[in-house]
Amino acid sequence: MRFSVFTASTPQWSPSQAAEALAEQGWDGIEWRITDQEPAAEPGFWVGNRATWPLLGLEEHLAEIDRVTRASGLEFSGLGGYVPSHDRANVERMLNATAVLGAGRVRVTMPALGTGRYPDLFAATRRDLEWAAERAAGYGVSVLVELHHRTIVASASAAVRLVDGLDPARVGVIHDIGNLVIEGQEDYLAAFEMLGPYLAHVHVKNAVWRPVGQRPDGSTVWAEQWAPLRDGQADLGAYFGALAEVGYDGWVTVEDFSTARPLAERTRDNLAYLRTLAERVRVADPSGS
Repeated sequence: MRFSVFTASTPQWSPSQAAEALAEQGWDGIEWRITDQEPAAEPGFWVGNRATWPLLGLEEHLAEIDRVTRASGLEFSGLGGYVPSHDRANVERMLNATAVLGAGRVRVTMPALGTGRYPDLFAATRRDLEWAAERAAGYGVSVLVELHHRTIVASASAAVRLVDGLDPARVGVIHDIGNLVIEGQEDYLAAFEMLGPYLAHVHVKNAVWRPVGQRPDGSTVWAEQWAPLRDGQADLGAYFGALAEVGYDGWVTVEDFSTARPLAERTRDNLAYLRTLAERVRVADPSGS
């Protein structure tokens, strides 16, 4: 396995600071956040994120993205795009950028629940992905669909339905263990076996559910919160074991949105923790079978 960081989770660092810090810590790669965002007085994960490249004028930044990444010795684990699958003009731009950078794969986002009838959203997105797969083939790259709560593909089961029959070399699925704590959780091994060749990428973060109040009827109100990798409800040890069982040896990208530790300390500890989990799996099954 190779380990990288999605820069949505490194908002205080500029691109060069992110690349240099992660390389110094021993990470293998980086997954750049690419989106237009609102300005903010203080950097945050979603607004004012300093380690984000803008979609507007992206082509003008490609040489700099490549330089910053390569100069640090990091590889691209992919591009973390936010372009909706139906925005074909910008999907095309992201595919082109992915090819120019040699990043291999790029995420497109899925429709949120409540933005239309589920069957209609699902059918339209399938048509979009059929188009994207054809365009991705021309660029020699692949499009990624992320399992994400409150979208039409919160679970592996839903993703399999969506991508079934498409070329897995051109359309793949990001399995995200942290998102699944919120919605879509299925047995890890069963999910990986369902996805089969469509399991193209892995995102790792963690979350917990906490009581936040009471309703007028006295029942408890619960809300999800991001948590450090070691502290959330997802069992990352079991997760790595299941990944090993299906022979996954690709990228594992961390997007830790917890804030209990300072950023540099958080990223350094996350890498140490993931390496420990990977080593335990290797020792348990040194043959890799």
